[in-house]
Amino acid sequence: MTIVNFTPWSAVLGGALIGLASAAMWLLLGRITGISGFLGTALSARGLDRAWRFAFVGGLLAAGIIASLVFPGALPFELDAGLVQLVAAGLLVGLGTQIGGGCTSGHGVCGVSRLSPRSLIATGTFMVSGFLVVLVVRHLL
Repeated sequence: MTIVNFTPWSAVLGGALIGLASAAMWLLLGRITGISGFLGTALSARGLDRAWRFAFVGGLLAAGIIASLVFPGALPFELDAGLVQLVAAGLLVGLGTQIGGGCTSGHGVCGVSRLSPRSLIATGTFMVSGFLVVLVVRHLL
C-alpha cells in the first residue's frame, strides 16, 4: 500500500473518531475497545452481550464497505502476498493477541491512554516487532 497526497486533517479526524468511539465504549459499557476480544468472545456470549459484540464488529465491516462505495478509489490497495502468507500472518496475529492479552487496538488505543504498564509494554513490543519485520522483509531479504 502506498500513501499518496497525505493530509494531516484526515488523520486527525480519524484519530478523533477512534478516540471518541473508545471513550464511548468505556463510558457506556465499561468495556475496553479491543477488537480481538470482541470477536473472540462474540460466539460464546449470550443475549445483549452477544448483540453489541456482533453490532460492533458488523459496524467495522459496514463502515469499510460504505467508505469504499462512497469514495471509490480513494484508498488504493494492493496486496503482494499469497494465500499461505495471509493464513500464516493471521495465525501469528491470533497467537500474538492471545499471548499479549489483547490486540493493538485494545492495548495501543485504550491501554496506553489509561497509562496501563502492561499496555505500554505491549504497544512498544508491537511497534519494535513491526519495525524489525519491515527491516528484514523489505531491506535485508
